[in-house]
This record gives sequence, C-alpha cells and structure tokens, in this order.
Amino acid sequence: MIMLARAAIVVASLDFLAGAALAQPNNLGCTSAPTTFGTQTLRCPTAITIVAESGAKFELRDRNRDGHADSVELSNRALLLEVPKQPGRSKFDVVTPQAIAAVRGTKWAVDAEGAKTSVFVVNGRVRVARPAGRGSVVLGAGDGVDVEPSGELIVKRWPPARVTALMTRLGQ
Repeated sequence: MIMLARAAIVVASLDFLAGAALAQPNNLGCTSAPTTFGTQTLRCPTAITIVAESGAKFELRDRNRDGHADSVELSNRALLLEVPKQPGRSKFDVVTPQAIAAVRGTKWAVDAEGAKTSVFVVNGRVRVARPAGRGSVVLGAGDGVDVEPSGELIVKRWPPARVTALMTRLGQ
C-alpha cells in the first residue's frame, strides 16, 4: 500500500503491492507504514492514528490550515481512526459521499462502499450526518449506522459477526 512515502525509493518499493491505499501527495506530517495484515497505518503528529484497509481511497485534509490533518475524505473501502481529545483542537471529520462522521476522543471505523457508508464506534461517541444536513445521529460504543442516499439514519447495535468482519478487514 502506498501512503505518502517520503522518498521515491520508498514509493517504488511499495508500488508493487496489490490493492494499494491511495492518498494525496501531502502527508501533513503523518508517517505511514504497511502492516503484516495488508493494511496501512498512518501516525500523525497530533496523535491521530488511521488504519486504512487495503485498496482504501482517501485524502487527508487541513481545513484550518495549521499544517495538521483535521479531516479525511474517504471514497472507497474502510478506515479505522483513533483521535484523542486535545484541548484547543477542533473535531476530526471523515467525509464520504453519503455521510460526515465528526468526533474527538474516540476510536471508530468508516466504510464507504458504492452508495452506502457504514460507521461503527469502537469506543467514545461519533456524530453522523448526511452532507446535505438532513438529520443526524450520535453513536456510542458498539453502535453503527448505515447511511444511504435516502431513508432514515437508524442507530443499531452491530452484531459481533459484522464487527469482526469489518475489524478483520482493518487488521484488528
């Protein structure tokens, strides 16, 4: 998986891996490393950790222009994020075509596949809304929601098999 390699030789050595995670050329100070599970782990200076599923397509963003990642745009596959609470820092957002998941001080997964985005909370709380602002829900630990182009946002306690399947894809 390729994730913002610092030198061309690193990029070249990672290029051959199947299902490479695709991200932007500016890493906003985050470092990345492939894992034995086929995922990619990014560690950012602000203590944010992002695990990208093999083949995930996403881009880190710096909305407030302070040089640090404060959101990610995810267009395909899954990310597992851990964002600690930090005084004076704004919430971290994951934006997909169907949903915006905003949080600070939690660990959660976002999976964007086709016309559906699924959000699952490992611990903490996450607010999930549609980009157009048509309603929102707050998820707690063990809760998930599937966001599709239409219909209600319904919070559900995810069954262990669904949680295990998603976490396995993320090397957890």
